[in-house]
Amino acid sequence: MTTIAAVLLILSAFTHAGWNFISKKEPPSQAFYLVANTIGVICILPILFYFARFLHCVPASVWLIVVLSGFFLALYMGALAGAYRAGDISIAYPLTRSLPVILVFLLTLILNTGQPTGRWFFVGIILVVSGCIVLPLKAFGEFHFKNYINLCCMLAVLAALGVTGYTVADDMALRFLRELPGQPMNPVEGTLLYMVLEGISSTIWQTLFVVGNRKERQGISTILKSYKGSAALTGVGIYFTYGIVLVSMNYVSNISYVAAFRQLSIPLGAILGMALLKETRYLPKLTGIAAIFFGLALAGIN
Repeated sequence: MTTIAAVLLILSAFTHAGWNFISKKEPPSQAFYLVANTIGVICILPILFYFARFLHCVPASVWLIVVLSGFFLALYMGALAGAYRAGDISIAYPLTRSLPVILVFLLTLILNTGQPTGRWFFVGIILVVSGCIVLPLKAFGEFHFKNYINLCCMLAVLAALGVTGYTVADDMALRFLRELPGQPMNPVEGTLLYMVLEGISSTIWQTLFVVGNRKERQGISTILKSYKGSAALTGVGIYFTYGIVLVSMNYVSNISYVAAFRQLSIPLGAILGMALLKETRYLPKLTGIAAIFFGLALAGIN
């Protein structure tokens, strides 16, 4: 891995943890993420105009996936907002970031897709599972059902399902675009175009979710009046982070390093919550965060 890639990935970890912290600090809601995502999409719309000549090449299967991935992305943001309202970012963020790694692995195992994994990958997964188990506890030995069946944890799991859904959908769509006859787009062009289409789809789905909820509808005016700056920073952060990761992929010899380095955002997000939002620092929480971080790093490097 080059120095450029390392710097970019460390920066992406900070920006990812940063926009999550902002959305936790402000009143987290689906309406907040709708405003944020809309602003972010507006910022990247020039990409769509620049690559408009490729739109006729996008097959119907990819358009269908765009609709599906937009739904999962909207689901993720709505559930994430609920998890942040219900509990600590130092619990919800690590769970939401780590569980999709396990879920995607299980899904690819069931579908018999993807490449074989090595022993260190399984060691990493065991560490992640162990970390997720102890993370919500206030003290070791308190393995009670009630510690896991709470709104924060359940919504974090739902958010992780959303991440899993759009991750698998994205992988399918980008594979279809790479395999187009005649290869009208290179991988970077296809990825950037798909990113904008997915963002637009997510905005449409989030709008439907907000319109269907009276409380969320009422929250739009409050956000535009009092929190539009934070929403703008969140929206720019969402797509700036993704763009940085895409650029970094051009400077690594193995894409697994990208997956491993991105996990730096997990302790960063937790630290922001505990240091700036004064969230509790139980030993099991600190242990769980460390286990998740090192487990994901092992899985990524493998």
